[in-house]
Amino acid sequence: MLPGQSKNENFSRAEEKAVKAIQKHSMNIKGKEINPQMDEAYLLLGKARYFDQRFVPAIEAFNYILYKYPASDKINQAKVWREKTNMRLDNNELAIKNLKRLLKQEQLEGQDLADATSMLAQAYLNTKSVDSAITQLQIASTSTKNNDERGRYRFIQGQLYNKLGKKDSANLAFDKVIDLNRRTPRIYMITAYLEKFKNFDFENGNKLEAQELLTKLEENRENRPFLDKIYHQIGEFHLNNGSDSSAMAYYNKSLRTNSPDRLLKAKNYETIGDMFFDNSEYATAGAYFDSTMSNLKLNSKPFRVIKRKRDNLEDVIYYEAIAKTNDSILHLVHLPEAERLSLFESYVSNLKEQAEEEKEQAEAAERNANTGLVTANNIPSATNAVGARGGLPGQAALFYFYNPTTVAYGKNEFVKVWGNRALEDNWRWSSKGNVATSTNATGSTNDLSALASDEERFDPQFYISKIPSEEKEIDSISKERNYAYYQLGLIYKEKFKEYQLSKSKFQNLLESNPEERLILPSKYNLYKIYELLGENDEASIAKAEIIKNYPESRYANILEHPELVSDKDENSPESLYEALYNLHEQQKYAEVISKSEDYIKRFDGEPIIPKLELLKATANGRLNGFEAFKTGVNHLSVTYANTNEGKQAQKIINEVLPKIANTDFVEAIDSVTTHYKVVFQFKDTERNNIPTFKKELDSVLKEVKYYRLSSSVDLYNPQTTFVLVHGIKNEAVAKTFKQLLTDKNKKKIIKPFFVISSANYQTIQIHKNLEAYLNPNNQ
Repeated sequence: MLPGQSKNENFSRAEEKAVKAIQKHSMNIKGKEINPQMDEAYLLLGKARYFDQRFVPAIEAFNYILYKYPASDKINQAKVWREKTNMRLDNNELAIKNLKRLLKQEQLEGQDLADATSMLAQAYLNTKSVDSAITQLQIASTSTKNNDERGRYRFIQGQLYNKLGKKDSANLAFDKVIDLNRRTPRIYMITAYLEKFKNFDFENGNKLEAQELLTKLEENRENRPFLDKIYHQIGEFHLNNGSDSSAMAYYNKSLRTNSPDRLLKAKNYETIGDMFFDNSEYATAGAYFDSTMSNLKLNSKPFRVIKRKRDNLEDVIYYEAIAKTNDSILHLVHLPEAERLSLFESYVSNLKEQAEEEKEQAEAAERNANTGLVTANNIPSATNAVGARGGLPGQAALFYFYNPTTVAYGKNEFVKVWGNRALEDNWRWSSKGNVATSTNATGSTNDLSALASDEERFDPQFYISKIPSEEKEIDSISKERNYAYYQLGLIYKEKFKEYQLSKSKFQNLLESNPEERLILPSKYNLYKIYELLGENDEASIAKAEIIKNYPESRYANILEHPELVSDKDENSPESLYEALYNLHEQQKYAEVISKSEDYIKRFDGEPIIPKLELLKATANGRLNGFEAFKTGVNHLSVTYANTNEGKQAQKIINEVLPKIANTDFVEAIDSVTTHYKVVFQFKDTERNNIPTFKKELDSVLKEVKYYRLSSSVDLYNPQTTFVLVHGIKNEAVAKTFKQLLTDKNKKKIIKPFFVISSANYQTIQIHKNLEAYLNPNNQ
């Protein structure tokens, strides 16, 4: 919108008419307005400016009435509108002062009193004075002759009483709204009913009577425009009453009304998502949280809360899928042969019935399509759209993709023949393989049946043959399942505060013969959960067991000396990581790699591991070059894919590695300004001489005229360290570096050096190809 342009042209037109009326009909004689209609024109002018959100000009118009028309019958309206405008300018205290003075000095009654007290209530609300606002709203609701306003004021009273926690007073206010019945907009009455149900006492209230009233509201035809809100409240009632299935049915009913209220839709989706989450159906819960976010304002606080919840759910979905699948596989592994056979015979029988049903439906659909017969199964949802493109009314059924039955059959046949293929070029090539449809490598029975031939698909022995039998493979599945249990226990405890769920995961882990590395952390986490749940006896047993069986461990030390927990624990993973990072900053890369490997083994299973892996990969890259770094980040992205560090590693693989993969050196171009470095090499045997040389070099560089030069030490590889001179922008000057020194200083710096541009220096550090740079003819 341009400066001076109105947001609504109607307000501009109203202002123009008011100005024209004033210009043509105002009779200002000896400073006094003779025309009694001018106060109304100025009031209209002020209102037009107010609604156009031009508040300062609006106040000018209202003040003009107070100054020029003190005897006007519109004077009180002008005063109220002026304070209304002051509130929009955040002058709430001034508005309260002026309105209180107006109520004290003038004997207001009727609509003027209602307007003044309602505006005073709004000013009190703006200053968080809820009690005072309720008092003024009571006066306004009694004074006004407009039932629409009366219903609105009393409804707001009820909301404010709820805000103060006074549910009985709130219900009385809502009852007054309900008593107005048809004299006030129906939305007030319906919402008042629903607000009363929100205050319902589920312990002492009459649930049957409440449910009957909700049903009555639902069945009343006059309430059809408000069914979205009614269904939602019925769902809330059933949820609080412990009837989850009924609650979900009504939340879905509310969604199917296609309500324009996006916040209500978001609340429905969020509540259903929470219900699925509580039932451990995490993938479905994630889908509902996605729908919740689509109905919230982007980057608003509620949006960010749901997004954080959804992001945390990624790990839960990932590890729950692994645990569920691997549990199923291990269950099959330990089943007796007879039970296995019975299980898959039943599965194959269901497959045959399903295949027969699909075949019959497809044949029926094909017959109907050939005869032009339109049935409930083959009629398309877009029949009119087809007709609009020129087809005959009955011809819509001839198009394959408009028949959901034949499409479903075709999809199943495609998967049988080709498996799950990505939508890409050359999809038929065998090298493209099958797209994984689950988060684990073991696959599922459905995948097997889709990829099997018809003969294998209906043979129970085919599925039995796919059950792992080698001890090594079974151990691998068991370890993966146990690690998933451990991660789920941590996620539920730390991220979701779901202590009962976390407790069950850790207990399941300890009952599943886990690896030694997972036992102690699991027992310690169980001890903390027992404390949080108030299960003191179990906590005492767990504490005693840790101290007795693992006396030298960090956990035992924490339990024996809890007063040290508040102090910084130098042996905690976080402190050790911080110390390791400082070593990395000091270019002690070999020590960082060695200690990282040690800590990764020591703290295996803890959240710090991905950070250690990333630090190790970075140090390895700085010490040993591109290929070592690439191997490290690849390992991190695969092993810890769902962590922040794993995602960062994947981003490095996708965006950074391709940019630094080139080993070619860049030739100098005169037209392009670049920086050059003078490099002195020190072999491992000369490393002790570096501090002395650098100190001497720094003193020499201070005496160089016309250039601001500096030096640094940079590790190249385990055998070589560089001392570099920075600040030279010309290759010729860099190559004749010694010419910049005085004769006296030339004798101090006698060590050979080579010159390299910043771009090429970056290349030799990344790829460790110094030899190729110094001896290009040997390549």
